[in-house]
Amino acid sequence: MTEGKRADGKGAVRTCILSREESPRDGLIRLALSPTGEVLPDIRAKAPGRGAWIGVNRAELEQSGKKLRGALSRAFKTSDLTIPDDLGARIAEQLQRAFLDRLGLEAKAGTIVIGGERIEKAGRMGKLHLLLHAADAGADGSRKLDQAWRVGRDREGSGATGFTLPVPRTILSLALGRENVVHVGLTDPRAAGRVSDALARWLQFIGPDPASEPCEMPSQGASGAGGDQDERSTDGN
Repeated sequence: MTEGKRADGKGAVRTCILSREESPRDGLIRLALSPTGEVLPDIRAKAPGRGAWIGVNRAELEQSGKKLRGALSRAFKTSDLTIPDDLGARIAEQLQRAFLDRLGLEAKAGTIVIGGERIEKAGRMGKLHLLLHAADAGADGSRKLDQAWRVGRDREGSGATGFTLPVPRTILSLALGRENVVHVGLTDPRAAGRVSDALARWLQFIGPDPASEPCEMPSQGASGAGGDQDERSTDGN
């Protein structure tokens, strides 16, 4: 499998087995082969053995048909493998879990603000680096916090808004261990980068809601845990 480094020397790159395009590995999804020969998603790239990397979205993956089997056979150097019918759904579920887990970790670290009044105050003071809304958030509440965020960032009139997530408040509440979490604000820039990276990776695969626009999400791999570290792996996994 093709491996190299980005031109700026930061982070190993991998080649998507379907598109043959090279990208930083943090923006791709690793597939692994189980002991029984089943192809499984390995979102955190921790499974032992040879891996296969994909950079396509769910629709493209599910439309790849025989091309996917051939690419996997070459990547794993065996045709004795099983591709689950719900591989796309499994990947989407793991990416969602990785994003929610990241939110939970940031909540424990104290870098998250919840509650309309607290978020509005942080926004107007220019302390918000990322603003997220649940899918079922009320329009009035979201607009109020969006306005506070714009004021604090000196971007009134820009139309910039927080990002509406493709999950409802019940899912956010479970992830953060709180009740009725409708809006989430990130007050630490590195924490916002880590959350944005996990969110961007998930949305890249499932496709974002066309009606949602991110307020100011850092690009994939631009910041966050390990984002600025030199990847020196040479095992080709």
